[in-house]
Amino acid sequence: MSRLSKDIDSAFQGVGTKSSGLEIWCVYNNQLVSIPKSSFGKFYSGNAYLVLSTVLPKIGSPLYDIHYWLGNDANEVDSVLASDKALELDAALGCCTVQYREVQGQETEKFLSYFKPCIIPVEGKYSPKAGLAGETYQVTLLSCKGDHVVRVKEVPFLRSSLNHDDVFILDTASKVFLFAGCNSSTQEKAKALEVVEYIKDNKHDGRCEVATIEDGKFSGDSDAGEFWSFFGGYAPIPKLSSSSTQEQTQTTCAQLFWIDTRGNLHPTGTGSLDKDVLEKNKCYMLDCYSGVFVWMGRNTSLTERKTSISSSEEFLRNEGRSTSTSLVLLTEGLENAKFRSLFNKWPQTVESSLYNEGREKVAAMFKQKGYDVEELPDEEDELPYANSQGTLKVWRVDGDEVSLLSIPDQTKLFSGDCYIVHYKYNYNEKTEHLLYLWIGCESIQEDRADAITNASAIVGSIKGESVLCHIYQGNEPSRFFPMFQSLVVFKGGLSRRYKVFLAEKADKVEEYDEKKASLFRVQGTSRRNMQAIQVNLAATSLNSSYSYILQYGASAFTWIGKLSSDSDHDVLDRMLYFLDTSCQPIYIREGNEPDTFWDLLGGKSEYPKEKEMRKQIEEPHLFTCSSSSGNDLLKVKEIYNFVQDDLTTEDVLLLDCQSEVYVWIGLNSNIKSKQEALTLGLKFLQMDIMEEGLTVRTPVYVVTEGHEPPFFTRFFDWVPEKANMHGNSFERKLASLKGKKTSTKRSGGSPWSSRSKDNASRGLQSRSVSSNRSERGVSPCSSEKLSSLSSAEDRTSSSNLTPVVKKLFSESLTVDPPSDGLARQESSSNSEISKENPLGGINCDLSSLESLAYSYEQLRVDSQEPVIDIDATRREAYLTKKEFEERFGMAKSDFYALPKWKQNKLKMSLHLF
Repeated sequence: MSRLSKDIDSAFQGVGTKSSGLEIWCVYNNQLVSIPKSSFGKFYSGNAYLVLSTVLPKIGSPLYDIHYWLGNDANEVDSVLASDKALELDAALGCCTVQYREVQGQETEKFLSYFKPCIIPVEGKYSPKAGLAGETYQVTLLSCKGDHVVRVKEVPFLRSSLNHDDVFILDTASKVFLFAGCNSSTQEKAKALEVVEYIKDNKHDGRCEVATIEDGKFSGDSDAGEFWSFFGGYAPIPKLSSSSTQEQTQTTCAQLFWIDTRGNLHPTGTGSLDKDVLEKNKCYMLDCYSGVFVWMGRNTSLTERKTSISSSEEFLRNEGRSTSTSLVLLTEGLENAKFRSLFNKWPQTVESSLYNEGREKVAAMFKQKGYDVEELPDEEDELPYANSQGTLKVWRVDGDEVSLLSIPDQTKLFSGDCYIVHYKYNYNEKTEHLLYLWIGCESIQEDRADAITNASAIVGSIKGESVLCHIYQGNEPSRFFPMFQSLVVFKGGLSRRYKVFLAEKADKVEEYDEKKASLFRVQGTSRRNMQAIQVNLAATSLNSSYSYILQYGASAFTWIGKLSSDSDHDVLDRMLYFLDTSCQPIYIREGNEPDTFWDLLGGKSEYPKEKEMRKQIEEPHLFTCSSSSGNDLLKVKEIYNFVQDDLTTEDVLLLDCQSEVYVWIGLNSNIKSKQEALTLGLKFLQMDIMEEGLTVRTPVYVVTEGHEPPFFTRFFDWVPEKANMHGNSFERKLASLKGKKTSTKRSGGSPWSSRSKDNASRGLQSRSVSSNRSERGVSPCSSEKLSSLSSAEDRTSSSNLTPVVKKLFSESLTVDPPSDGLARQESSSNSEISKENPLGGINCDLSSLESLAYSYEQLRVDSQEPVIDIDATRREAYLTKKEFEERFGMAKSDFYALPKWKQNKLKMSLHLF
C-alpha cells in the first residue's frame, strides 16, 4: 500500500483487507509475531499485544479499532513498542482508526467483547515454541465479574479469596465447580457458566464433570462437600472488603491541554470546550479524570503523535492515576460519542471530509484486493410478514375516546389527529400482532398523551402478545405503509381538541377542502405500497425526486419531477384514480409548467432539485437500561459486539438502529407494561447517547421476549430454539450445559449482519425471495376498493370509462387466489392477453384507436387545443400510422414491443407524456 514507508512495520502489509474480524500480534524480542487464530484470547501477563478489529459495514469503507494490551508483568520496552506499533498500524490503514490502551485486569468492555466468553490471562511470557504442559494438572481458582462481558482473574487458591458478592470457578483435574456468592446477580452467575463451559471444552476436551455450589448450603450435598474439601473443609468466608466496592466519584471538570513537539503539556486556558479550539496541526490531551483522550490533528506527523501519547502516559503515572483510567487515541474526524459529548457544540455529522480522505485511501486499497466498498447492498427488504395478507383495524383517538374506522376510512388519515393501527398477520404458523401509534404532525399534545394511554388499553385487550410502535407522521418506517396498500393523508383533523384549536387560532390553518386546490406528494414503490400526502399549497413543497397531484375542482395537474422513476409514474396514475375516479388529469413534466399551475401554487419559488439520497445505514448499538423509581434519570451502558445471548431475561435492552429504536423487555425484568417500556424508549431518544441526532420523532418499538418480530431478529444471528426458554438466565444456561431442553421452537428472522460481503450477498438472495412472496394477497382495507374496481369493470364498457380507469382495469388486480392451481391458470391467462394486446391489456386494437385519430399538435401535453375524452396515458395511440412512423421512426407494433421505460422516454421526448 502507498502509505507503507520505512517508518511502518512490514508486518502490516495487507492487514485489514481480507475480511471482518481480529488480527493479533505479540511483541516478542523487539518485533511483532502474528498470533494464530487458534490462540486468540490467550494473553501472557509478561507480554504486550496489538489487536486490530476490522468491521466491513454494508455501506462505506471499513471501520477499524486498534487495542494495545499491556500485561501486568510486561517490561517498559515492550509496552512502549506496542504503543508505537499501534500508531504505525494506524498510518498503514490511512489514519482512520480509533486506538485504545488496554491494561490487564482493567480492559475496556469493547475489548473483552471480542473474546467470547472471556479472556483468561496466563502467567509467564509468550514463546513461539511453547512446550506442552506437565502431567500434573494445576488446580486454579478464578473470580468472575460482569453480567454481559465477564472479567476473569486468577486469585490465590485460598478460602480467604472467596466472598459473598462474586462468582468463582474452581478448576480441578476431573471437575469444574462454580461457586456463586449469595449476593451475586443471576446474570453474573449465568455469564460465569459460559466460562465454565469454555474451560470444559478447551482445557478438558469436554470430558469433565460440572457442579454448581450455592453459598451457605453445604450439608447433604456431595458436590458441596467435595468443593470445600479442596479448602480443607467448610469455614465461614469473609465479606468483600469495602475498599474494593467503592467507586470513583470524582466530578472534576474536563481539562484540555495542547502538546508541543517536545511532549510538554500546555493548558488551553479556555473556560468552555468548543470544537473550534482544536487545531489540525496540533495534538491535544483531554483529561476527564476517569479517562483521558488524546486528539491528533490530521496534519500532525507520526513522530508528533508518538510523543503526545508518551506524554499522556507519563501524565497518568505522575498523577498517580489508577490503572483503570482509560486512554483513547482519536484522529481528527473519528471522535467518538463520549468525546463529542464533552464539548458544548459539536456538529451532528461525525464523518467529516477529513475523515473521508483517510477512508478513500482505504477504499482504494480494498478495490485493489477486488472489493467494492462504495456500493455494498442496501438493507434487505421487508420480509413476508408485510405481504398485506393480514387483518387491519384503525381507531381514531378523540380525547379519552377511540372510534373504530370503517374499512373505506382506514386509508384516509388526517395530520391533525392521532390513530391506533392494529395489524394481525400469520408468520411461520403463528398469529402475530403489530400495534402502531401514529401521531399526526399537527395533532394536539393532549391527544398524543391520550393516544398512548388508549393504545396501552388496546394492547391489554388483544389476545396474545403484540409489538407496540410509536411513530410520527413523516418518520414512518417503510414496513408501515404496505399494511394499507393505498393511503392518503389529508391536512386538518376531526378531533374535538383540534377543532377548538382551529377556532382559537388567529392565523389561517390549511385544511383539506375538496372544493379548493390541494397539493399531494405521491410516493411508494408499487400498487401494493403507495401514498398521497397532502403538503402545503406552495411551490416550495415540490421536489424533483417525486411526482405530485394538484387538485382543483373537477380537474387536476399531475407534475412529474425530473428525478422521478417509471415506477413513480405508475404509482402516480393509480393514486390519481384512488383520490378521484372521475378526474381528467393534465400531465406536465418539470420545466414545462403552464402559468395556471404556478398561479394555483401562489407563484414560482425555489424547491429541492437534487436527488434525495438514502441515509447511510449505521451499525446498530445495544444498551442495557435502568431507571430508578421516582427518578427520571435513565442509566444506559453499551453492549459491544452483541449476540442473541446478550438478550438476558432479567434485563430491559435498547437497540439503537439510528433510524428506529427497539425496547426489548425480558420476561423476568422489572418492567411490566409496554407503556412503561415506551416511556424508557422516549427518554432514550431525548438523551441521544451516540450523539447521532436522534429526535423524539424517531420510531420506537416495544418488543417482548419470546415474541420478537422478524424485523427485530434480523439484527442477530437468530437461533429460534433460544427464543422461548423457561426460567431465569442462570437456569437456562445450566440446563443447556447439562444437555436438558428447556425451550420450544419459535420462528426466527433472517440473520442481519454487516460484517462481511458474504452476508450482504445472502441478504440480496433473501430480498429476492421476499419480493416474490410479497406479491401474494391483499389486505381487507384495500380488498374492498379492488373488488369495487372488478365489479365496475363488469358493469361498465370501456367507452364509458375515464382514461385512467381504462389503464387500471387493463392490469391484473388479483385478490388472494384460492389455490396455486387457479393462480397458475390466471397467470397463464394474463400472459396470453398480454401477447395478444400490445397496448398492455386495453380492450381495443390499434385500428380502432386509429379511427379516432388526432393530429400530433392536438395530442401534445402542452397543446393549446388539447383533445379531451382520450386515454391521456396513451396519447401516441391516436396518431395515424403515417404520422406515428414519422414522429417515432418505427411502426406502432415495434414501439409497443419496447420495454415500458423506453416507451415512456420516447413519449417524453415528443411531449406525449
